[in-house]
Amino acid sequence: MQERKTEKVGLLLGLLGVICFSLTLPATSVAVPYFGATIVGLGRVVLAAIIVAIVLFMRKEKLPTVRQFKSLLLVSFGAVLGFPLLTSWAMVSLPVSHGAVELALLPLATAGFAIMRAGERPSLKFWLSSVTGAIAVIVYAVYLGLGQLHLADLALLAAVVILGLSYAEGGQLAKELGSWQVIAWAILIAAPFFIIPVFLHFSMEMLYAPITAWISLLYLAVVSQFLAYVAWYSGMALGGIARISQIQYLQPFLMILFATLFLGESITWFTIAVAIIVVTSVIIGKNTTVTKTQTTAVPSKALNK
Repeated sequence: MQERKTEKVGLLLGLLGVICFSLTLPATSVAVPYFGATIVGLGRVVLAAIIVAIVLFMRKEKLPTVRQFKSLLLVSFGAVLGFPLLTSWAMVSLPVSHGAVELALLPLATAGFAIMRAGERPSLKFWLSSVTGAIAVIVYAVYLGLGQLHLADLALLAAVVILGLSYAEGGQLAKELGSWQVIAWAILIAAPFFIIPVFLHFSMEMLYAPITAWISLLYLAVVSQFLAYVAWYSGMALGGIARISQIQYLQPFLMILFATLFLGESITWFTIAVAIIVVTSVIIGKNTTVTKTQTTAVPSKALNK
């Protein structure tokens, strides 16, 4: 009973994280024209690092061990450097719906890396549901005329791969280090290296950007870069990396919904039909059996923080 309750909490936290992440591309699309890809991709990390440093100092958190630091480097490379920078660059030329479809492949990348990094062994039913969801979003991409890959497409696909690795590594590390501590330390490790590039790309004209652009940048720094990861890593620590990763199939359609609401992009019945197929695969996938090579109990720190 307690295990089932823990799984449900993990699913809810994972869903909350996905909802927060779903506003990332729309917010990036709004901010990039005024601040540029470097400021949006790296500057948000510098802003987030200020908040993170204060929180870590006030709570007097212990420094990560050498082994944990190595894992944090992988998390930092994917979630703090690669994904923000690559998506910011791609959104200069791509609409949100385009990016949303390609990022829908992220659950497969996460589950694949989970096998290598966390020792999880999803069942055949899990993989069938994952492939079904992937095929659905590929058909959707072809329907929108996204068959040819451009540099921006390759950037998004690279972002999927490195973020999948980051998610798998971070979800495993959250069990021992604590959920929010994973992304907090990853941000703090990377931020010092971003200060100079951000300074060189900053201009006084950016101060006169509209309020919507500033709100978008602050959202990316505070929510997308930090708070959303707190919920996401907590969910994976409680519910399992491969299973919680299935919730990400909802993300592209939530992105399209938010793009419709805030950016005026249109939504079609075909989009709704594909969304239903993908949601069905999520429901099936989260109820499949996922085994581990070793059974690892979730420490109380991961549950309480």
